[in-house]
Amino acid sequence: MKIKGIIAAIPTPFTQNEELALEQLTLNIQRWNKTRLTGYVVLGSTGEFVSLTDTEQQRVLEAAREAIPQEKIMLAGTGCESTRNTIRACHAASEIGCDYALVLTPHYFRRVFKPSTLIEYYQKVADESAIPILLYSIPSCTGLALSAEQVSTLATHPNIVGIKDSSGDVVSLQRMRRLVPEDFSVLTGMGQALLASLVSGASGAVLAEASVASDLCVDIFESFERMEIQRARVLMDRLVPLNRAVIQDHGIPGLKALMDQLGFYGGPVRQPLQPPAPDTTARLRTAFEAATGTNISSS
Repeated sequence: MKIKGIIAAIPTPFTQNEELALEQLTLNIQRWNKTRLTGYVVLGSTGEFVSLTDTEQQRVLEAAREAIPQEKIMLAGTGCESTRNTIRACHAASEIGCDYALVLTPHYFRRVFKPSTLIEYYQKVADESAIPILLYSIPSCTGLALSAEQVSTLATHPNIVGIKDSSGDVVSLQRMRRLVPEDFSVLTGMGQALLASLVSGASGAVLAEASVASDLCVDIFESFERMEIQRARVLMDRLVPLNRAVIQDHGIPGLKALMDQLGFYGGPVRQPLQPPAPDTTARLRTAFEAATGTNISSS
């Protein structure tokens, strides 16, 4: 089944001592469950997965799975640098009951990768995974982008069902959409490219900003689905400054700081990430209120 709609890439909450705050994770998800979000990515880039131990990752997935209802899709980030470890992570996600594995491109040794390296990697992972996998391309973090041709080849595997493309390259996404089967899910991971990606054939998006502005993100998607393009454009004009202020300028620390203002539990990041500067809070508040038309004190 093609994945459609807006999926929130959710943060992993920590205590002030940087320990997991799983009760707060549950409370956040219970609040998001009341929205029109299609589902969640747990342990994605926004989830600070690179800063968690294997045991912590399992605990986060278990807590999230218990809180996420069956009608919401749960994608688990399982990408590791070795094929063996990625397969092991996919098995663990399957045993917990996750619906899909979101598999990041290995990249540490990318300088010696051959053109076939990623093809073989993903095919071996897909052969072994008990749950369907989505490719995950985020060159801003990995220095490595999956090409449309690579994705087209991988899309022939019955257990590779989609991609989260966070390259921001709408031309490549459009070509990708033309080359893959109709039921292959192409999801953008770039909020500022949401409408352009939908126009280019994406079936939805995985967005960090959907954790704080789900209504705005879903409204853009639903307006496009109803072919209300002018309304979608107006809404995009509101989303882009919010994306810039929160995600591009301040990243996960900014997202968590805004969540705290909205009554979610954002909490601290895990070092070496640093909290946003003290004067950031007011700017985040202003950006959110301008984008959503909502007074933050009553949101």
